[in-house]
Amino acid sequence: MNFPIWILFLIGNLLLASAQDDFWGQYCGSDNYTQNSAYQRSLDDVLYLLTGTNNGFGFYNSTSGQAKGAALCRGDIEPESCRRCVDDSTRRLRQVCPNQVEAAGWYDTCFLTYSNRTIGNGVGAYFVNTLNVSDSSYDQWTRTVAELLRELRQEAVGGGQLRKYATANVTAPGLSTNIYGMMQCTPDLSATECDDCLSIATSDVEQLVRRSGVRAYKTSCLVRYETYPFFNLTWFPAPRTSGNTKSINVGVIIGPILALVAAITVAIVFFFIRRRRHQKRKEKGPLLPEFQVGFSDGSSKGSRHEREEDDTGEMNFFNLSTMQVATNNFSLENKLGEGGFGPVYRGKLQDGREIAVKRLSRNSGQGLVEFKTEVNLIIKLQHKNLVRLLGYCVKGSERLLIYEFMANNSLDTFLFDANKCKELDWAKRSKIVIGIAKGLRYLHEDSRLKIIHRDMKSSNILLDNEMNAKISDFGTARIFGGNQMEAATNRIVGTYGYMAPEYAMEGLFSTKSDVYSFGVLLLEIVSGQRNNHFFYQDEPQNLLSTAWRLWNENKGEQLIDHRLIQTFAIDEVLRWINIALLCVQEDPQDRPTMSTVIFMLEGQWSANLPAPSEPPLSFARFASLSEQTKSSTSDLSAHPFITRSTTTSR
Repeated sequence: MNFPIWILFLIGNLLLASAQDDFWGQYCGSDNYTQNSAYQRSLDDVLYLLTGTNNGFGFYNSTSGQAKGAALCRGDIEPESCRRCVDDSTRRLRQVCPNQVEAAGWYDTCFLTYSNRTIGNGVGAYFVNTLNVSDSSYDQWTRTVAELLRELRQEAVGGGQLRKYATANVTAPGLSTNIYGMMQCTPDLSATECDDCLSIATSDVEQLVRRSGVRAYKTSCLVRYETYPFFNLTWFPAPRTSGNTKSINVGVIIGPILALVAAITVAIVFFFIRRRRHQKRKEKGPLLPEFQVGFSDGSSKGSRHEREEDDTGEMNFFNLSTMQVATNNFSLENKLGEGGFGPVYRGKLQDGREIAVKRLSRNSGQGLVEFKTEVNLIIKLQHKNLVRLLGYCVKGSERLLIYEFMANNSLDTFLFDANKCKELDWAKRSKIVIGIAKGLRYLHEDSRLKIIHRDMKSSNILLDNEMNAKISDFGTARIFGGNQMEAATNRIVGTYGYMAPEYAMEGLFSTKSDVYSFGVLLLEIVSGQRNNHFFYQDEPQNLLSTAWRLWNENKGEQLIDHRLIQTFAIDEVLRWINIALLCVQEDPQDRPTMSTVIFMLEGQWSANLPAPSEPPLSFARFASLSEQTKSSTSDLSAHPFITRSTTTSR
């Protein structure tokens, strides 16, 4: 039965969509960097920022200090799939090349390189199909492949500054199959540089042309041909011809309805066959035909390619099956809540330890970035007022973070509950505030890395069974290097109402933007009300401006939560309101450091506290935006590992 070509296109597209990205291999340089070195910090910044540098056509590059990184997606890949592939590459490559100064890794749909220099195109990898072309077809086969590669090379080199990409399929007399080819260069190369890179890669391919499929990956380009469609068929030009073979005119082929039904049926069958085979491959190894791989770094060493099904790293790696057992297969009964990046489940390990499992949503593009950030950061941080990350799990599309279980959930579940808030007497609130402050001081001043949390709020404060406060959710955190005091970003993340004005309006963040958020949180703890749902004398008000006005009029006691049992000294509470107002001043330079805040909170400041300036008037605007964007925490989940804030981009 001869299907029209458009039916084959449909089948190929469904098969392509069903396939999972494969990590084919990596190159790890011979030079290593030392832990906590300037280069490592620069490399951390490069890989963290990389996914935000897309040129619009799947090319990413970033530089910080001596470190530079670049990634390129296959030209037919959709933007979101491209970003996920690049994000996965940054995670995988740091695992397989844990401390190498330079490295490269190749997926089916993207590749990534990083180094402190320009890596020459002698470095690369090639992968070959183990099936050979028959002797009777060899001459015609080699001529057809050579012609295809020559034309693709001209087209790719002639691409513009945004994309250098070419694909085609060709038929030839005496051959029983089409040949599908692709070439691509990173668009930062000049035409001459692209041509040089493709020439080297093509030379590698031509030495293996007897094979029915070859791919040659370099650090700036790639060449590939196969006997099956491996790129998006909807992008195909009309098949080229060789010799006397007539080309197929796709535009004039219009199949009847019956053919459409048959095509869809065949596509569905192929889809499930492919899916079943893919599952079997996970259990039994790679499908035939097998692939062999060779790496080139100036030597001729080669190795058999094996795909890793489980990732390992510096932390404890948990098997997915272990997590399924611990959470009763992520049952609703074990679900603690639902957040912006996915649900959180309560679990119990075989040794009896209780855990909280944060399961990133498969539909959350941002979740992948936050997952990588959170793991990379928390493994380097140890403090009694920071949540302890026990390990992680990566399996297929599943990404899990495993934390110690916090028996009393989050601060917001107590503070803003009409009944539970009565359990928070002044002694408990004081203990919580001091714990938060000390955790922030560690992040800003005492840890090996200077960390800016960027999303300090009540739902991100965990409470253990003794009501000790622990800061959680580092998915939006940023690392500062050396003497860096401030940074700017075009991607504003966090929660309106807690954001410092310079961050919300200009994208500027620093330790002082965290101090601002702490000040808002401190006023919430004193008043027992949410900053974006604050009432005074039964009227909706702005928490910061009302607190400043009452304090300025010597009526600060009217701000105190009326449900508090009178077991506190009024002077202490008024001092804390004063400290909170110092933290939320408009000019970041006027805000105290967290060390000074702790000094003030613990009563070690012998002189009178400074008088704060009025909070920024623009804050009310952000509070109203919070309501409009529904980032209010009024419907916060029952567990603090969940981020309920609205993440915005500028």
